[in-house]
Amino acid sequence: MSKLTWCGVVALELLVAGWAEAAPPAAAAELQNRTIQAFDRYVRLTEARLSGTGPFLWIDGLPEAKRREALELVRRKELSIERLETKDNGREIDVPGGMIHHWVGTAFVPSATIEDALALLQNYDAHQRIYAPTVAASKLRSHDGDRFRFFLRFVMKKVITVVVNSEHEALFRRPAPDRAEGWIHSTRIAEVENAGLPAEREKPVGDDGGYLWRLNTYWRLQVRDGGLYIHCESVSLSRGIPVGFGWLVGPFVTSIPRESLTFTLETTRRQLDSRSR
Repeated sequence: MSKLTWCGVVALELLVAGWAEAAPPAAAAELQNRTIQAFDRYVRLTEARLSGTGPFLWIDGLPEAKRREALELVRRKELSIERLETKDNGREIDVPGGMIHHWVGTAFVPSATIEDALALLQNYDAHQRIYAPTVAASKLRSHDGDRFRFFLRFVMKKVITVVVNSEHEALFRRPAPDRAEGWIHSTRIAEVENAGLPAEREKPVGDDGGYLWRLNTYWRLQVRDGGLYIHCESVSLSRGIPVGFGWLVGPFVTSIPRESLTFTLETTRRQLDSRSR
């Protein structure tokens, strides 16, 4: 099985870049156990939904009028993007010391196939070339059946420069000939100081700027209607809005996750469209 990971790793780049541009450097944030526990609970409930018997594509579960509207949108080579929130028996999940960003999007590429998407997304070692200068380094760590481990380094230059080392694990399956899915979890995310210099070092994991602490991504591909539907759902964890920075940081931390998902899907759609002609 191949590797469907680009949605998650591009979301990482844009989320960090958005924080960097939004505000001056804030005090370091500490990732607390209670924050991790809340995120893990959110993920368990989200993945329980994904493992259920509901529609394979999110847009197929929408009310009929909204579903038709979304399908018409993506067939015009536009994107359907929606913010999601997983709840526990109807109650919001409190995340002390952090914020969860949860978005889902769908794109459509006429004439493309699942194999087209896999061929585009599976070449990890080439991501540093294909997606430069944002991806400064990329490497497949290991491949064991349907499980993959890989590394990516991102460089974000806005008002300041933010460099992030990230490790990810992906597990994929083909539940039917016309569909594929991949679940990707970050296993380690560390900010880098003095990148490229002799004094380069990673900041302690979880004791940093708090731009991104966790990133899970869920891809679904389905062939129908003469093309390929691409579903991408992203769940990420960042620090909460720093005290005194709400007027400045707040609008960015709420908009950047959507913008990152939009960029990811549009890039994937455009690449596949050009290859399927």
